[in-house]
Amino acid sequence: MLAHAQEGIDPPGAGSYFEDLPIVLTPSRLPQPLREAPAAVTVLDGDLIRATGYRDIARLLRLVPGMQVGQERSGINWVTYHGLGNDSPADMQVLIDGRAVYSPGVLGGVDWLALPVTVDEIDRIEIVRGTDAVAYGPNAFLGVINIITRQAGSAPGASVDMGAGNEDIRDLRAGWDSGPGNHAVRLAASTRSDDGYSGLHDRSRMNVFSLRSDHQISDHDQATLRITASDGNREAGYADSPFNNDGERRIETRNTSLQTQWRHIASTDEEVLVNYFYNNISARDEWIASSLPYFPYVPLNRNRDIERNSVEAQHRLSFSDDVKAVWGGEARRETVEAPFVYYGRDRIATDLYRLFGNMEWRFAPYWTTNLGAMAEKYSDDRARYSPRAFVNWQATPETTLRAGYSRAWRDRNLLERYGDVRVYDPATGSLLARPYVQNPDLAPPRIDSAEIGWLERFKAGDTRLDVRLFNERITGFVARREVPTTPDNPLLAAYITSKQYYNLDSPITLRGLEYQLDTRPWTDGRIILNHVMIDRHIDDPSIRTRVAPYSASVSWIQDWRHGWSSMITALRMGPLAGGEGFFGQYSYEAPAYTTYDFSIQRRMRIGAQEIVFALSGINLGSSHQEIADRSEQSLHPEAPVNPVSRMIHFSVGIDLP
Repeated sequence: MLAHAQEGIDPPGAGSYFEDLPIVLTPSRLPQPLREAPAAVTVLDGDLIRATGYRDIARLLRLVPGMQVGQERSGINWVTYHGLGNDSPADMQVLIDGRAVYSPGVLGGVDWLALPVTVDEIDRIEIVRGTDAVAYGPNAFLGVINIITRQAGSAPGASVDMGAGNEDIRDLRAGWDSGPGNHAVRLAASTRSDDGYSGLHDRSRMNVFSLRSDHQISDHDQATLRITASDGNREAGYADSPFNNDGERRIETRNTSLQTQWRHIASTDEEVLVNYFYNNISARDEWIASSLPYFPYVPLNRNRDIERNSVEAQHRLSFSDDVKAVWGGEARRETVEAPFVYYGRDRIATDLYRLFGNMEWRFAPYWTTNLGAMAEKYSDDRARYSPRAFVNWQATPETTLRAGYSRAWRDRNLLERYGDVRVYDPATGSLLARPYVQNPDLAPPRIDSAEIGWLERFKAGDTRLDVRLFNERITGFVARREVPTTPDNPLLAAYITSKQYYNLDSPITLRGLEYQLDTRPWTDGRIILNHVMIDRHIDDPSIRTRVAPYSASVSWIQDWRHGWSSMITALRMGPLAGGEGFFGQYSYEAPAYTTYDFSIQRRMRIGAQEIVFALSGINLGSSHQEIADRSEQSLHPEAPVNPVSRMIHFSVGIDLP
């Protein structure tokens, strides 16, 4: 969808050497070569994504330096950049074709299993490693994940993929693309199911449908319509959880969305883009707490219905050959209905108004600066401002150095401010427990991030090196603490204490080094090495364990010719605690582990049909645990309660002309 050709002025001697560096849109909303972007960016292209053989999108992010990804069970992913996330991390903005899929309801975060997009639809994923609130608002606190799907008409014909494996893996996907033209349409539908991790109540099934249509209305106007839906269920919980607070149950989810986009291209240097987005999320998550003899039937639930409407517009323009800019705004309304989680509030509505802008100024042939700012106003809060300033110096045709500063505010999710859970005995009306107490005065945390980057290209092995030195200082970090239960005085207060979110008094500082080395040392072979080391300055030890001090991965991709190819990945993750858990009063840190993934593929043509056979596996090597349920782990300190399972599947993909 975007050409891999450089824009602007190159220093003497650059020639075609940088021409295949990707053009990225995400960091500033301006199309820029990587060497001019005001951020460290990792691009996972379609070829790499298909080579992994992965069934889910969250696992792809393990290939990005600095990302800390874990699973409490097969259908629940914990995805953060540099850790720190709560049970449902909300510190990274996640986009599909530019629209946010972050959910404000209940725990916030992203439901990775229910994302309404199939892996096959993805053209590429751009990951901004570092604060980008200037461009995408408060949830881009630590970075941005932008999933960009293929344009309709780019792959004409029909396709079918079928997969099966251990743990009762059963996958089926079908797609159809009309082919190029002024009015192109692409349809995709899939169903995915498995039994999850052995020994856990962990079966899941998810159905996804998507439609994308792209229309060339005139020489200067384009329109895009995208309709998506996902529907499914997953098993969760543990049979012996304390007071059955996380009892075994089945969670039903439904997600529908509509996105319309109009693009007016006045010239190659000027464009107006208008987006409207509607999203509806519904989840039914209810069970019975019945472990106490005097209270045999106590209903619990995290049911929620969430609705989002958003209108966004942006204007990209050039003042001269050396000065480009983009500016725009967004108005958004979100409503949440979750009466059990927000006692006394059947419906909560929040409004957001946001203005943003970024200017790129090439003030000398070797120098580029990016200056940006964002102003935002929530309906019940004061206006806040986020600036950004970066300068890029192309020191040689092979070397680019980058330095900059940015600030961001993370909005508090609704649970953090208004979460008020009260558990009553339906027979007597007695208050049994109040695990969450609201704090409407909670302030948004702030991050001040400074970084130095080095992007190098070596001719030997067509090697690229991307290095980032960072210093991220967070003030007002949101954590949980115990608070007095009086005058409520729940009957089970001695066993289930009341907790409230609050702003940490002392700052959190993360300093470190991360890098990615991408090289082709031999014919048709590619090696990708990622590594991050983080120095954690955090007074609270329970929060410090939510940041792994290091992680590393190495991937080998090889084209063996005659249609055969393979990819092998080894990942080393440092000790990591994950979130806090429902009670927030138990501590546990999963030990460091090493895991291996692989995929072997054979591509062949039979008549007019192209067929791809693949054998893929994940979680190979020694048994390990990634993210633990703290309450459950406290009952079984002798061994991990949720070790991952090896999952191996065989798939067949057929492309029909």
